[in-house]
Amino acid sequence: MANTYTTIQGDTWDLIAYRTLGSEYLLPLLLEENQKHRATLIFSGGVVLTIPDIDTSEITDRPDWLGDEDEDDEETEDEENEEDDDDL
Repeated sequence: MANTYTTIQGDTWDLIAYRTLGSEYLLPLLLEENQKHRATLIFSGGVVLTIPDIDTSEITDRPDWLGDEDEDDEETEDEENEEDDDDL
């Protein structure tokens, strides 16, 4: 069963996608569920939107420029190790 989200003044599709689905890149899923509000760019307060049920852990379609989250973590650890070596 899908959830709902009631907008507050100034909400935008990408902000709602981030808040409810965890990523602004899932905005197309919100639009698909809420066709009658498709032309709205900035919401007034009190609009009830349907939030689709999705398993975000299975979504692997990330933009190429964003890279892989795991790679970023490894780079940070490598940089920290290099800093420790410099202190010696």
